[in-house]
Amino acid sequence: MESKHVHSSNCSCCGISRRCFLASSAVAGLTVPLLTMAQMEFPTESEFNQPINLGDFRPKPAVRIVCAVVREKPPYWLSWPGSSYDVEGHRKEYEQAFVNAANKVGVQLDILPNPIEDDAALDKFIQQMTAEKPDALLIHVQRRKVWKKVEKIRSTKIPMIVWSPVGTVFTTQVYDFARREGVCLLSTLDTGCLEQALRMVRAKKQLESSRILVVHGEERKDEVLERFGTKVRHVPREMMEKMFEHTPVTDEVKAVAHDMKKRAKKVVEPTDEDLINAARSYVAAKHLLRMEEANAITTDCLGMVTMKKVPTPPCMGACIFQDEGVTYGCEADIFGAYSLMLSSYLFDKPGFMNDPVPETVKNELITAHCVCGTKLNGFDKDSEPFILRSHSESDIGVSLQVLWKVGQPVTLVRFNNSPNELILDNGTVTENINTPPAGGCRTNFSIKMDNIEEAKDVLGFHQVVFYGNHRRDVKNFCQLYGVKVIHSPAQANPMLPMEA
Repeated sequence: MESKHVHSSNCSCCGISRRCFLASSAVAGLTVPLLTMAQMEFPTESEFNQPINLGDFRPKPAVRIVCAVVREKPPYWLSWPGSSYDVEGHRKEYEQAFVNAANKVGVQLDILPNPIEDDAALDKFIQQMTAEKPDALLIHVQRRKVWKKVEKIRSTKIPMIVWSPVGTVFTTQVYDFARREGVCLLSTLDTGCLEQALRMVRAKKQLESSRILVVHGEERKDEVLERFGTKVRHVPREMMEKMFEHTPVTDEVKAVAHDMKKRAKKVVEPTDEDLINAARSYVAAKHLLRMEEANAITTDCLGMVTMKKVPTPPCMGACIFQDEGVTYGCEADIFGAYSLMLSSYLFDKPGFMNDPVPETVKNELITAHCVCGTKLNGFDKDSEPFILRSHSESDIGVSLQVLWKVGQPVTLVRFNNSPNELILDNGTVTENINTPPAGGCRTNFSIKMDNIEEAKDVLGFHQVVFYGNHRRDVKNFCQLYGVKVIHSPAQANPMLPMEA
């Protein structure tokens, strides 16, 4: 069965780097030895003077989606979508929309030239897809009577996005099917949703292709998270401390410090020396990430500051990471970082990992932290305004007070300490809060929560907040890949009984 090849996404590496070799070796099941502190070779001065492209750490896996039309042989007579429906005209129209979405997201879309119109063609398609195992199927339904055929395709166990334009399905036909794991039903005329649908498949592959570097403690070990197969590498915190010590004040360091100062709405506490050290921390993190063949990082930043091992927390550098689509999480929180990766990969915009605080008079949720990306509308969009501040708890170094747009709908997610369960809520930004007079971290704003009677009942800690009401999009992703979704309680939790 031939297909039309639309787009291909290839590896961006030039030649076979050590990073590419190690990644392919891991896929092939080879054992890759871990560096010990004694074996650690720091970059030379020459290597430090050759800037690393931060965007190269963002995984770009090949993603293949197969598209097929399922219908009866036209011309149609009666039944929906009706005899007046231009079957071939709409097929071409939607096929172009599929192609545009695939090109925008950067996935390979193979469109089968011949529609599936009978049982023989259906059986052949199922056999072929079962053998080939593409990353997903995009099924275009063109007749209301073919839903039994569509349901039969589920036997392939391949994730299915089902495009069913209005007039090709009744609610009663898909009540059960549309709620099954591995299925995403799009019953609409709005082709704008296709890009986000294809991004779900890409995001899953990106999670599957990623390694998170967790910098904390003294132990070195590798592990793999279940469900998506994301790799996790634990390395001693001392590695980051030593890397920072070895990082010189290069032209790149000076340029990063100058750029952040120039872009800021104003600078409050940080000195020029603080900015230089913050830029050194950023460069050090890139070199450690490359050394450990990782795609994301989370560090015991508070531990380093508490023990006074570094003159600056990594906050400013972590913000720059977030804006380039590369996760830098706080406090060695693996699932905080994992939640940041979800917003980054699934929506192409940075998330904000935060500490949640109840505001009981206004009944709102305050979210606060000293690390926040600025390109909240998307990596390819302009930055929101920000102020350069010190790290709030230590009053040293550089962090960002990013000013969130008042009235902006937002989504909150948090993998509930497992890839198998996700907390999902949403609300609207009401106010940016300054520190002082408030205590807490520098980026600090309040949210009026939707569907939650009491803000103090919001579930989770280190939730990730990002622009847009993406509640349904996140639920679609979770259904497609079997992640359980839980929401904060809509009704206030009852008071606990008083102790005798």
